[in-house]
Amino acid sequence: MTATEKDRILLDRIRRVCQAITLDDVHALRRAELVLHRWGEQECGDSNEHCSWAIERDESTGLPYRAVYPHNGKPRKVRIPDRESGALRRIAEVCNRHGLFWFHQGDPRGCALFVSNEPLTDANYSNGVAVCT
Repeated sequence: MTATEKDRILLDRIRRVCQAITLDDVHALRRAELVLHRWGEQECGDSNEHCSWAIERDESTGLPYRAVYPHNGKPRKVRIPDRESGALRRIAEVCNRHGLFWFHQGDPRGCALFVSNEPLTDANYSNGVAVCT
């Protein structure tokens, strides 16, 4: 299935809660969800026979780092671009323009973004439209 086909399927689902949303806006939401999903996976981390790694934020500055913990050796952190903040900003712009509410669900085992015409919380976010295909 192509990206355009996925956008059109998602457009049909989101139009149930917002008739005015455009295909370009749906595309922006879907792309942002992909970024958030991948970011969540990287925050959980991974490992191999040599080391473990994950995204961590500096507690004082909030800046993201890729933290690498070798099984033998000294840990290191490398500053990385903050793709999460950019994705959240793009989501907020689209949703504010259309009067939608949104919820970022950080667990990478499911969809990372839900939208609705009613407020969403961690108790009811699944009542919204899942922005993933």
